[in-house]
Amino acid sequence: MAGVLTTDHPAWHRYDDGARARAVRAGSGLWVLSHDTHGLRLDCVDGDEDAKPSFTVTDPADLPTPAPAELRAGLAELGVSQRLTNPWLWDAITTAILRQVVRADQARKLYRAWCSTYGTTINGPFGPLAIAPPHTRVLELPDSCFAGVGAKFHRTALQAAAEHYEQHHGTWEHLDAEDLVPALTDIPRIGPWTARAAAADFTGDFSVYPHDDLAVRTWAAQIAPAYPWPDKKDKRFGPLWTGWARQDRTALHTLTLATLTWGAHAR
Repeated sequence: MAGVLTTDHPAWHRYDDGARARAVRAGSGLWVLSHDTHGLRLDCVDGDEDAKPSFTVTDPADLPTPAPAELRAGLAELGVSQRLTNPWLWDAITTAILRQVVRADQARKLYRAWCSTYGTTINGPFGPLAIAPPHTRVLELPDSCFAGVGAKFHRTALQAAAEHYEQHHGTWEHLDAEDLVPALTDIPRIGPWTARAAAADFTGDFSVYPHDDLAVRTWAAQIAPAYPWPDKKDKRFGPLWTGWARQDRTALHTLTLATLTWGAHAR
């Protein structure tokens, strides 16, 4: 496997020595993933190993050549990277919803508070790790519980998503990224940005990610500061970004995910 680990998902914890760890649900098993100087380790700590977590590998050789040379050079320095393909669609949806309206650092704190308060906590190699509460638990929570962890704004979206997930997840889990996006936008309070972020997380296909996302814009500007990027409120960024890849979805995926990987390391 590649040596660079993409840790954009808020479930990843970083420790003082540079090690990282995350808990995840895959099939009927709970897994702990850890990464340190010895490499990546996957351990099933509860349940069955019926669905081992897998990774999306991204190679900078697939970057679109029309993209700015400074941007491509900065991303190429990362080398080949790997990102956990979120094996639990419900967590991908939850994460995208909790990112609505708030900044990345706030979303990370909110996600962790949500998981540690109402989800499942397990012992990781460097400390406790928490997994999001299942959709059935979300449907049981009184409204006051959402406000208690700072998720009052996200309550109706989480509840609507839990109801639709109960009915449709068996179908959703077998859709490719392009078909999953419109399926998720049928959920009330789930717009294109949230649907695209969740679909990319679950399928590992970042060609559907919301490319004008603030994170993408921020990191791209830091990687290639000499390039005349559109202003943050300028809607030309999305078409500019996707235009460099033309119709090549692999190139678009690589450009987007490599940029998010660079940002995760920079942060």
